[in-house]
Amino acid sequence: MTVKTAISVEDSLFEKVEDLARELKVSRSHLFTLAVQQFIESYENQRLLEKINAVYDDGPAPEEVAWRQRMRAHHRQLVEGQW
Repeated sequence: MTVKTAISVEDSLFEKVEDLARELKVSRSHLFTLAVQQFIESYENQRLLEKINAVYDDGPAPEEVAWRQRMRAHHRQLVEGQW
């Protein structure tokens, strides 16, 4: 199902859309649809990246830091005197 909608664009943008649609041999409607789909995909990817970065932004938990310190100390004991 498709829905018709009306939008207003600057004359200069409209001319660019007309030229590109003609070059690509697609309708203006199809070109606008492609552009909006790409914009939405880019926006959703950016939001996902922001969420992922927020999860990893706070650094390791205190328990993980303590565990790493114990492992380093244990590793030092294992290899001490070998090098």
